[in-house]
Amino acid sequence: MKLHEYQAKEIMRRYGVRTPRGEVACTADEAGEIAARLGCAVAVKAQVHVGGRGKAGGIAVATTPDEARCQASRILGMNIKGLTVTRVLVEEAVKAAREYYAGITIDRARRSIVVMASSEGGVDIEEVAARAPEKIARAWVSPREGFEPWQARSLALAAGFDRKAVGAAGTYIASLFRLFVREDASLAEINPLMLSEGGHVIAADAKITIDDNAIVRHPEYQALAEEDSEDPLEREAHRRGLTYVKLDGDIGVIGNGAGLVMATLDAISAEGGRAANFLDIGGGARADVVRNALELILMDGRVKAILINVFGGITRCDEVASGLLAAAESVGVRVPMVVRLAGTREEEGRALLRETSVVAAEGMADAARQAVALAAGGVH
Repeated sequence: MKLHEYQAKEIMRRYGVRTPRGEVACTADEAGEIAARLGCAVAVKAQVHVGGRGKAGGIAVATTPDEARCQASRILGMNIKGLTVTRVLVEEAVKAAREYYAGITIDRARRSIVVMASSEGGVDIEEVAARAPEKIARAWVSPREGFEPWQARSLALAAGFDRKAVGAAGTYIASLFRLFVREDASLAEINPLMLSEGGHVIAADAKITIDDNAIVRHPEYQALAEEDSEDPLEREAHRRGLTYVKLDGDIGVIGNGAGLVMATLDAISAEGGRAANFLDIGGGARADVVRNALELILMDGRVKAILINVFGGITRCDEVASGLLAAAESVGVRVPMVVRLAGTREEEGRALLRETSVVAAEGMADAARQAVALAAGGVH
C-alpha cells in the first residue's frame, strides 16, 4: 500500500527524520490559511500516488498566502496520470544547496534489504542507475544485524555526500532503516534528501510503501487505504478477484501461474514488445475465469493484441481451448489473440484453435513473436 507524501513524512518524523513544516489542504482557502500560518514561502504539492508530479504541474512555489491559494485552486482537481488531485500538501519551501538520495528496498536477487545513497538526488534513481551507476552506493543488510548510524555515514561518504551533511544524513538513513523494518515497508525513500542553504539536512520529499501482506499487523494503515487513488483497472481487478498489475505496454497478457506469466513478459520483451499487464488466473483455465480476465484486459484501450499462455496439467488442453473459445465469443474480443497451450492433449487443443481466428502458437517464443507482430499491425 502506497502512502501519500504527507503521510510518509508524518511517519518519518516519528523516527527522528527532519521534514519541512506543513499541513494538508483539501480546498484552496485552506491552502491559503496554512501558508499564512507558516509565514514563509511555501511549496504547494499535489498528493497522488504517482511520480512525475512536478513535470505535470502538480508542484508550485508560492511566496504569499494569496499565491498559495491560487496555486492550490489550479492543482486541486488536476488529472495526473489518471488520478485526480483531491488534496495538496502546503509546506515551507526549502532552498537547496545540494540534493541527495536515500532509499531502502528489497533486493530479491540477494534476498536481502538493500540501503542505497546517491549524491544525485531530485531525479529518479532508475535514471541515475542507467546513466551513472557508480554514483549509487549500496549496502546489503539483514534486519537482524541492523544498520547503525556509523554504517550509514560510511555509505553517505561513499556516495559522495558533502562532509557537512554526512552526520545528519547518516542519522536519518539509519532511522529510515529502523522505520523500514518496524513498519513492514517494501520501500522507504527520501528524494531529495536536501542540504539547505542554511546548512540543515532535511527530507524534502518522502515515499513509503507498506507491504500489503503485513497490513494485518498495522491496523492504523488500513484506514489510510484510498480506493479512488488506485488505478481504475487494478481496482476493478481486485473487485473481480484477479491478480493483476497494470504495465505500460500494448500486449495484454493472461497466464495460469505467476512464474509462467513472468516468463511470458520476458518473452515479449525479448521480441521487442511491451506487455500491458501482468494477469495470473491461477491453476487451470475455466471459461468463466478466462471470460472475466478477457473483459478486464479489453477495458484497457491501449491493448492491441492479447497473448494467453496456459499450461494444462491435470486440466486437458483441449478442454482449455474449448473454454477459451467460449469465453472469447461471449466477450466479443476485438483485437488479435494469440494462444499458447502446453501440457496434456496440447495438439488436440491447438487443432481446435486453428479452426478459428485465434492464432495457435507452437511455443512461448513463437507466441511472443506473433503477439508483438500483431500489436505492431503486422502479419503473424
